[in-house]
Amino acid sequence: MKSIARALVAGGLLLGAVACSSDSSAEPARQTVTPSSAVEVPELVSTEVQGSDGQKVQAPPGWKVSVWAKVPGARLLAWTPDNKLLVSRPESGDVLALTDGQQETLVEGLNQPHGLAFDGDTLYVAESNQVDSFAYAAGKVSGKRVVVDGLPDDKSAELGGKYAHALKSVAVGPDKSLYISIGSTGNISAEDRDADPERAAILRFRDGRLETFAHGVRNGTGLAVAPNGDVWTAVNNRDNTPIPYEGDDQGKVETSYVNDHPLEPLAKLTEGRDLGWPYCNPDPDVQPGQEDSPLSYTDRPFVRDYDTNRDGSKLDCSKLPKVEQGMGAHSAPLGLSFAAQVPGAYGAGALVGIHGSWNRKPPRPPEVSFFAWRNNKLGPQQTLLSGFQREDGSRWGRPVMAVQGPDQALYVSDDYAGAIYRVTAS
Repeated sequence: MKSIARALVAGGLLLGAVACSSDSSAEPARQTVTPSSAVEVPELVSTEVQGSDGQKVQAPPGWKVSVWAKVPGARLLAWTPDNKLLVSRPESGDVLALTDGQQETLVEGLNQPHGLAFDGDTLYVAESNQVDSFAYAAGKVSGKRVVVDGLPDDKSAELGGKYAHALKSVAVGPDKSLYISIGSTGNISAEDRDADPERAAILRFRDGRLETFAHGVRNGTGLAVAPNGDVWTAVNNRDNTPIPYEGDDQGKVETSYVNDHPLEPLAKLTEGRDLGWPYCNPDPDVQPGQEDSPLSYTDRPFVRDYDTNRDGSKLDCSKLPKVEQGMGAHSAPLGLSFAAQVPGAYGAGALVGIHGSWNRKPPRPPEVSFFAWRNNKLGPQQTLLSGFQREDGSRWGRPVMAVQGPDQALYVSDDYAGAIYRVTAS
């Protein structure tokens, strides 16, 4: 971006951890503004994953990480009322129940089951085209009932077999409403906003009626209800974003810009909220339009998308509420959960499984992230577990979701390594 002046980094900005590798083509890490609301925790240390082939992760000092179960294709997680850990496996079409590492099939023959949620003894399972409910008792399910049907997937006639984000997530609100994430058809598919049911959205099902709860949510796979009842989503945002700022490089797709734009939102949803896609992008630049601007991921505004909303006529980005928290571009956040008391100084907070980028150069590494929950708000992203990516950018694991168990340990699914990890503090 030669036409854009380089930014002078303001004094007092803290140097943050940004993805990097030993690849000689890797760019220098940008400086990241670290909010004062970050929890003070010790630096992570190298820890061997017990039960693995000598793999190591970065974890808090004294913490123990072990392979609790081998589960190929493990995705989203949920605890049953009798303390079994459920694991969805979209590719296998089933949901497994795990107890002390032992596993059995709870339900099978499903269409890409993904999201799992309990309301008392009722289990909800989000298939790619519908949401089912089951009665759960004594480690078994019965009475399958289709609660919501007709959801879009790759078999929907109007999509002609093309659907990039068919997997669904589900959460149960305090008023018993169901919240369902519906991913976009593709990277830029504005027609999703006019579909029925709306795609790239969070839907709400209550009183027998399905309605759009939040718009412009490109792929809100992370979906959970906070302790105070608020609904939060972690979003996979768009790729190959052109430079929106005026200058010789405006409209160009350059790696130096795409690597850090747009951020991946972690947003609190209210009825009717719009997260902008595909017309507005949340912007991490502290000094917009300057090439080496420091980055911030807390309370970030939106900028117009050059491809779809160049003149602002599609959506007024300046009127969209700022994104509460965010993650680096192409982080690919998947599972989202809330933990009551993560050991040490962490305390209550949200856990996000960061799957890692698929096309960033250098790749954004996978990790388990922590966002402190204080005064009904989430603090900034802090790394809880990392080390799944090697120096050359290759990976041995990719976390999907982390949940806290009834024993206070953390359980982490990894669909790449085919494992569930148990994480405990000394």
